[in-house]
Amino acid sequence: MTSALSSLSLDLATLKAAYDAGAFTPHDVIHEVYRRIGAAGERPTWISLVPRETALARAEDAAKGPLSGIPFAVKDNIDVAGLPTTCACPDFAYVPARSATVVERLEAAGAIVIGKTNLDQFATGLVGTRSPYGIPTSVFDPDYISGGSSSGSAVAVAGGLVSFALGTDTAGSGRVPAAFNNIVGLKSTKGLLSARGVVPACRTQDTVSIFALTVADAAAATAVAAAYDNDDAYSRRAPRPFAVEAHAGRLRAGIPKSGLEFFGDSEAARLYRASVDRLAEMGAEIVEIDFTPFQKAARLLYAGPWVAERLAAIRAFADGNPGALDPIVGGIIRNSASLTAADAFAGFYELAALVREAEAQWRAMDVLLLPTTGTTYKIGDVLADPLRLNSNLGLYTNFVNLMDLSALAIPAGFRSNGLPFGVTLIGRAFEDGRLAAIGDGLHRKLDNLRLGATAATLNETPAVAAAPPTGRVSVAVVGAHLSGQPLNVQLQERSARLVRTTRTAAGYSFYALAGTKPAKPGLVRDNRGEGHIEVEIWDMDEAAFGSFVALIPPPLGIGTLALADGSLVKGFLCEHHAVGDATDITAYGGWRAWLTRRA
Repeated sequence: MTSALSSLSLDLATLKAAYDAGAFTPHDVIHEVYRRIGAAGERPTWISLVPRETALARAEDAAKGPLSGIPFAVKDNIDVAGLPTTCACPDFAYVPARSATVVERLEAAGAIVIGKTNLDQFATGLVGTRSPYGIPTSVFDPDYISGGSSSGSAVAVAGGLVSFALGTDTAGSGRVPAAFNNIVGLKSTKGLLSARGVVPACRTQDTVSIFALTVADAAAATAVAAAYDNDDAYSRRAPRPFAVEAHAGRLRAGIPKSGLEFFGDSEAARLYRASVDRLAEMGAEIVEIDFTPFQKAARLLYAGPWVAERLAAIRAFADGNPGALDPIVGGIIRNSASLTAADAFAGFYELAALVREAEAQWRAMDVLLLPTTGTTYKIGDVLADPLRLNSNLGLYTNFVNLMDLSALAIPAGFRSNGLPFGVTLIGRAFEDGRLAAIGDGLHRKLDNLRLGATAATLNETPAVAAAPPTGRVSVAVVGAHLSGQPLNVQLQERSARLVRTTRTAAGYSFYALAGTKPAKPGLVRDNRGEGHIEVEIWDMDEAAFGSFVALIPPPLGIGTLALADGSLVKGFLCEHHAVGDATDITAYGGWRAWLTRRA
């Protein structure tokens, strides 16, 4: 049994199969986990461990649930009852009486905490070199960084020490370490997972993230951990429970038409292009987009006022313990003291403008495919130039939380020197489950399917179970809700997606209504008009559809439209009585054409 255990993969599917077959028990697996940790050494991956006997007792008494007997690790800025929370700063340490909400939910599902993992101090950094507990290194080359700030969590998963691990992500800390260690990093939508019991870095921008060997495992842990928490002021009610869901229709994948930077890493550039090609092979339409607003937003996270949130989180401690902080971390945090409230508002305004500017790009794509990082670095180089190289690593990650987006980092191949490369799929808020379905398919298109640095391979595990697209409604808009028109914001606020532009069937008449503000048209099916009126088809969540319909004033309403291709769709129609004093504009074929003519 010892030999079989030593080669056992800790992915969820393998463990569950072993438990169901009676080959091993959770008690056996926990013994093996501690054996592996002892062989690898506790430092620098771990800051503290649950005593072996305590973990074994929990294995015996673990709750029966979807994660029964599954070992996991917790980044040491997340509370675990009875273990110190240090944030990689010994003088800051305290022992919480209660675990963080996400830990409680995972344990209630049967998962077993093994210990607390190392991190860039106070979750400040993307490099993994800023900790007094040592520098976790890439599991593929000890000369290279592991990525941060969730360094220990990623190394523990990639090294086969636990099945999954909790991290946090403000600027990319749940994605960069995944890329550098050939694992999956699911950065949840802000507020999807409770942050109660998490020491904040930037409280308005932090998310709890999941590291795992496969997308299926990350999704399984997220499904358990995700829930609204009234005790977390930033927790949000998701439009629907988290679930992996297939994308409806043909996927439009955005890639930057310019602005890609690989910092001289030609192999990273090659691997990114290969990922784009693989996604196209899966049937996606590749769309070039303007990356500029995303780039500008990325610079705001550290060049703007949000860095002052890091000071707000630990100001009393930093003021009272000036020598306790890592020099780089301390410099970043203390330098923000000069920022003013006016600076903060200026930053909020700039970000809002960039989010609005990015909406035009989101109308053309369903997901954005980016390198997780443009390159990687040796530890010595980072220590010699810590700020500039750290900044380089955030080029494709820093904007995501600021712009309220979801993201999934997946492996994307290996360089010739054996170091892994990763890409990230980015979607709108609460599209985490759809990203999982796409990401698992893209992960499985790789030639090298190794899981982390273990001997296990992805093709030995089942694909993620994706439900058919549900809970979506397609709506045809004809006037003030068209792209660029004054009421289109009502669709954008509901994360609606533009699917296509088409025309109605014949039999419709189209009118410019009198006295409406903003100006609106009325579409009437009278079986006399020539029809063929231009419409945009927008897709949205059912709940969003309900709130959208509630905004529609008379004489307009939502009915069923017949399209030129013979299909039916929900869309705007007008009550017939309202067109008596309206202008018949059917001959123009659409609202935009009429507005152009009138101008």
